[in-house]
Amino acid sequence: MDETQGWDARVAAVWDEAVLSDEERIVAIDALATERPHGDARALFESAGARDSAGHEVEAEAFYRAALDAGLDDEHRPQAVIQLASTLRNLGRVAESVELLEEQLAAQPTGPYADATAAFLALALASSGDPHRATAVALRALVPHLPRYHRSVHAYADELEQLPPR
Repeated sequence: MDETQGWDARVAAVWDEAVLSDEERIVAIDALATERPHGDARALFESAGARDSAGHEVEAEAFYRAALDAGLDDEHRPQAVIQLASTLRNLGRVAESVELLEEQLAAQPTGPYADATAAFLALALASSGDPHRATAVALRALVPHLPRYHRSVHAYADELEQLPPR
């Protein structure tokens, strides 16, 4: 196991530790983050997630943005975008959340985080007052997992998107 894998395993162990309070988790993640070089994207991402999980969205936002600016890898970048967008939605900045998620989905319409991106986009759209478009996004993400009815569900999603927001 190389040094990065060992660090990843220790980070995962902190997240898996059920008895830690939110504040203890922040302290533990921040301690692990200090083992990485200053400005390390992964360390910033983990610190953001710890704060987000604890309900410290304003602090989390700054860490997520720093992590994205520092250049996260292909595994963690979509996660950071999703988590930042969710944080922004919780902070009442729904339009910004929608924009980030739409950009992420356009950049990576397939892949391991495409459905998660669509799910959070649907939530943000619902919060923005556009339940028809939210439902359409969710339906399109669901289509590949259906045993049949792909064409019909796509057509219904298209119809929903033509309806005005409420």
